[in-house]
Amino acid sequence: MAAAERRHFLIYGGTGGIGAALARRLATAGDSLHLVGRDADRLAAVAGETGATWTAGDVRDLGLFERATEEAGTTIDGLAYLVGTINLKPVGRIGADEALETASVLLVSSIAARQGFAAHTSIGMAKAAVEGLTLSLAAELAPRIRVNCIAPSLVRTPLAAPLTQSESMAAAIAQLHPLPRLGEAEDVASLAAFLLSAEAGWMTGQVVGVDGGRSTLRVKG
Repeated sequence: MAAAERRHFLIYGGTGGIGAALARRLATAGDSLHLVGRDADRLAAVAGETGATWTAGDVRDLGLFERATEEAGTTIDGLAYLVGTINLKPVGRIGADEALETASVLLVSSIAARQGFAAHTSIGMAKAAVEGLTLSLAAELAPRIRVNCIAPSLVRTPLAAPLTQSESMAAAIAQLHPLPRLGEAEDVASLAAFLLSAEAGWMTGQVVGVDGGRSTLRVKG
């Protein structure tokens, strides 16, 4: 990729399963990255793989977004907010001068925002708010900034380990999907990379499922 075409992305949660997979995919495409997360050692490890710069801090800190964009040292072409325990106040700082040229923002919801699952009250409520925020931000920031959201089903990541480390439980959950397997980080990262790219330049305000068909299809058991 020519230097003039090189894109610059800020990834919150760059050490998570999906965040790290997205970072590797974008780095392979020749993009430059700045990673943000809580664990400096894990950030340094992913940065070593991808050539990224990074900022460690509490993602709930309202000042972290401004600090990260300053330390990125360049105009940001896209922001992916992929933290596991989501608090979206930093995204609300999108008006900071350092990020005014951001072309795309990507948030992550869950299948639980639109499907009722037992024991999912907290995540269902929070992720439904993320989807509402996606639409509101997309309207408010158009036409300069695109805002989209991914809504996955269960994905094999460290965050989901309590549900996936039991093979019998993982197999049972997999069979609930029309495409009967669990998601992998790359399934979500490939869609994330597309939504951040110019190829998705006419997409904004969308919540896109990557869920093996579980949110919309029912198959005979």
